[in-house]
Amino acid sequence: MKKREEIAAAKQERAEKRSRSPYSAMHTGPGRALTAVYGVFALSATARAGYQVIREFDVAPIAYSLSVLAAVIYIVATVCLVIGNRVSHRIAIAACLAEFLGVIIVGILSFTHPEDFAKPSVWSSFGSGYGYIPLILPLIGLWWLFLVGRRIRTT
Repeated sequence: MKKREEIAAAKQERAEKRSRSPYSAMHTGPGRALTAVYGVFALSATARAGYQVIREFDVAPIAYSLSVLAAVIYIVATVCLVIGNRVSHRIAIAACLAEFLGVIIVGILSFTHPEDFAKPSVWSSFGSGYGYIPLILPLIGLWWLFLVGRRIRTT
């Protein structure tokens, strides 16, 4: 019985600490949805990259290496959005910027140098294989993270 009370008290303390943190806004409304979408992309990009690297890496090593990079960026963004503190907020901004630049650069290269992209990566053709979500998601992420940052600066 005493153990349960200690666990409940610890949970309550963590919840109060989160509610006092200005970065707790990262976990509300759109922040939760954004975290969920990044989580889905982290899982799908990791699964796709893992399969591609294991089964057919020699077919398109550049594209598949970029898929691995995309998976790592999605994982980092997801973890940072879940943690939701000052450092993770900054890392999440960097991850979103890296993702957006990756989508733009790889999107352009997949059209100008199609021979290097015998098979598509997550970011090929600006993420067309994923409904262009890889192109839009980092912009939404940056928008949300900057809103959270603005709220923090005004409090």
